[in-house]
Amino acid sequence: MFQQIKKMFVAGLSAFIIVSAPVQAITPSPQMIEQFKQLPKSEQQRIAKQYGIDPSVLSGGSAQNAPVSSPEVVTQRQAEQEIEDADKKAKQVNFTEDNQKHELKRFGYDMFAGEPSTFAPVSDVPVPSDYLVGPGDSINVQLHGKENNEFTLTINREGVIQFPELGPITANGLSFSELREEIIQRVKQQKIGIEASVSMGELRSIRIFVAGDAYRSGSYTVSSLSTVTQALFVAGGVNEIGSLRNIQVKRSGKLVGSFDLYDLLLRGDASGDISLRSGDVVFIPSVGGLVTVSGEVRRPAIYELKKGETIADMVHMAAGVTSDAYAKSTSVERYNKNGLKSIVNVDLTSAKGKQVAAKSGDFIRVKNASIQYEDAITVVGAVVRPGRYQWQAGQKVSDIIPSIWGDLSASADLDYALLVREKNKYGDIDVYQFAIGKALTEPQSAENLTIEPRDKIVVFNYNDKTQNRYELNRLVKDRVAKVASLKGEGLVSNDAFESGFNALNDSLENRYKTSIAGVAITGALEQKDNLVRDEVEKMLVNLFHDKELIKLSTSMKRSELLYPILNRLAAQKASIDGIDLVAIAGKVRHPGVYPLTQNANIKDLIKAGGGLLEGAYTEHAELTRSNNTSEIASIMHEHVNLNGVLHGLPEHNINLKSRDMLTVLTTPEWQERKIVEIRGEVKFPGTYNIRRGEKLSDVIKRAGGFTDYAFPSASVFVRDSIKNQEQLEIKKLADQLRRDIATRGVSKDGTVVNYADAQLMLDDLENIEAVGRLVVDLNAINLGIPEADIQLEHSDILYVPTLKQTVAVMGEVQHQATHRYKQGLTLDNYLDMSGGPRERGDDGRIYIIKADGSVALPTASLWFNSKVQIEAGDTIIVPLDTEYKDNLTLWTQVTQIIYNSAVALATISGL
Repeated sequence: MFQQIKKMFVAGLSAFIIVSAPVQAITPSPQMIEQFKQLPKSEQQRIAKQYGIDPSVLSGGSAQNAPVSSPEVVTQRQAEQEIEDADKKAKQVNFTEDNQKHELKRFGYDMFAGEPSTFAPVSDVPVPSDYLVGPGDSINVQLHGKENNEFTLTINREGVIQFPELGPITANGLSFSELREEIIQRVKQQKIGIEASVSMGELRSIRIFVAGDAYRSGSYTVSSLSTVTQALFVAGGVNEIGSLRNIQVKRSGKLVGSFDLYDLLLRGDASGDISLRSGDVVFIPSVGGLVTVSGEVRRPAIYELKKGETIADMVHMAAGVTSDAYAKSTSVERYNKNGLKSIVNVDLTSAKGKQVAAKSGDFIRVKNASIQYEDAITVVGAVVRPGRYQWQAGQKVSDIIPSIWGDLSASADLDYALLVREKNKYGDIDVYQFAIGKALTEPQSAENLTIEPRDKIVVFNYNDKTQNRYELNRLVKDRVAKVASLKGEGLVSNDAFESGFNALNDSLENRYKTSIAGVAITGALEQKDNLVRDEVEKMLVNLFHDKELIKLSTSMKRSELLYPILNRLAAQKASIDGIDLVAIAGKVRHPGVYPLTQNANIKDLIKAGGGLLEGAYTEHAELTRSNNTSEIASIMHEHVNLNGVLHGLPEHNINLKSRDMLTVLTTPEWQERKIVEIRGEVKFPGTYNIRRGEKLSDVIKRAGGFTDYAFPSASVFVRDSIKNQEQLEIKKLADQLRRDIATRGVSKDGTVVNYADAQLMLDDLENIEAVGRLVVDLNAINLGIPEADIQLEHSDILYVPTLKQTVAVMGEVQHQATHRYKQGLTLDNYLDMSGGPRERGDDGRIYIIKADGSVALPTASLWFNSKVQIEAGDTIIVPLDTEYKDNLTLWTQVTQIIYNSAVALATISGL
């Protein structure tokens, strides 16, 4: 009979599974359950295990005993608009229009930044011993001893467990530990020699309600172990106006407890997380008062206020103040009874300040401490370890920088350093000049100045061009990149810091409102990118407070290190004596503007300028001085004997005044070293020094004259100034030719071939490098004709080739070639030897480049005709034919430049 029942049940179950294949959960029909009950217990367990069916369902348990459905997880909320609306409401609640307040978010709401989709409370956690069992819970019982068996028992609706062979066991109202003890005792009393192990099986599900300002209010089925926090996750948390600090649990209409979620978020305390029962209501009221905490706190945000909390409590919620905070002067914005804003200053370091009560709508701002150091000494510039140092009474410069070799950079200027000292509470400064080399080698000397609190020591490099600027440039580029990307490749690849500093010229002139004796304070400098200029200016103004810039000040130039000092001197109030600035120009290493130091004289200013350059005129210098009276301002000039100044004669070493300017003159007839070069067929080719006014004939004589193989008529004389000018002209011609090709065409028939030829000519013109050839008549110079001689310039080069016996034919001919010169042959003869002009050759504009570089045009010389004889070294040019009759000069210039350069280069390369 049992076999027949079994077959009927399995057949029905199989059919059910086939029909319900798409459905994951199997729910047997009542007929199947009745058939299942008639099977033996062991067979019930086998079938349930094989087909994945809950035996409690088949054994007659309540349908609600099914395990809790698949857990729901939290995904990101889809409604961005809801978030925007929430921000608007939060701003309205917070009573503020301040941008900083708008950026802050409500604390704790990120915990519920998603919406529920498949969240489920965990049901396989250990069950606490005080867990109250109830209808729907299942109990696993394992018997061992004389008899081994396993049972899964479900508490029915009446709160009773039907234990096979032991009878009913009442579980209603018992905790799990009490029920476990009851089962163990019943087994021990009724089954001799058998012991029982009891564990919790599937937990019952309970129905709860989440109401109030939840993200998704409603009724939810959860595990019987669920707590308030799990219920919040099921409902997606709270909405934009829900409270996190007063989450209530109501049971049968009565309040059984409340939970402050801040306890969990701020302290990790979940002791108030109330366990829920079936029918409980989790109610989320609207938020109470809100307080904004910003400034120097670790977690600025908007916090919910509870009754009795103080300003100190709110700052504590924000994780306390940072190390840069000045809590002694914390400000609180709040509305008074008249609806107007008021400021309350709170000292959070005092017991009284900590007791100040917080109010809804407060905006607490913890201010930052000053970046100023109280007594620190700042050292910048050409030192090994720039930075800040402790001040002690009686310290001198040698105590801060003990040695030359160990503490100064190798490039440090030992004769000029500055000490900047604040002279009043307004931040006005006095500047002292000293020789740091003497201060360190002779500590007892007056140069070893005594240090006072907050002094700044500035040491300069002797030569600004030897410093590695890589890190300094990277710093300014990184800072500019935070505002906007750098524009242009040139600025990035060059010295960006220097470019930005140079671009400050205009702003400096506007700020100082003056120039010294007509010389601009920073000179005429090129304007660069505004972003870089502004960033460099900010960096330099704050040089003594910028840790990164102080570290890199070793590689800064003299003018850059002086900038914050000059800026401060120009900004501080000017007295009757004027701004404390002086200048030096002329033959000094670092001309420019310098601070007027205490008791400064002419010799100090020369040291500031890096000393005199070679060629400086020491017998006489000019001191320009402004005399300002109440009626009129005048300019006067004084003569200064620099020899007397350098030898320490006090009558010549005049003390400086505001806006003085010293101009160091150049020795009369002084010139820097100038050289020229002669190559080729002279007796002594090489490099020669020249004096001012020396001529080409003089150097040729010094070179021993020409050799017997020299060909003076074909010499090439090259000059840099002409080369630079030619390069500009080539660019202009290329631009004009490009416009002509684009707008008017280049041939009479307009064919593509002729256009391509003209384009090739344009390419040749654009790629050609100017030679800078100057036509000279060496034969006339050699004869002593003064009009043919020329005055030499620095870097001139004369190429004297070997005697030539050739004539070249170039351009639009059938075969470009160089022919052996034969006396008596004419232009037509040489053209015939090269096959004559091509179809595109313009035989009406043939010209000759003479051996000396001059050009003979048929249209310009009445004597020139096809019968005239050609000389050795000449080059015949047949240009391209075009319809540009009105632009004949342009095409003549283009062909002359191309071919003349080619001829000159051929001559030079042949030496």
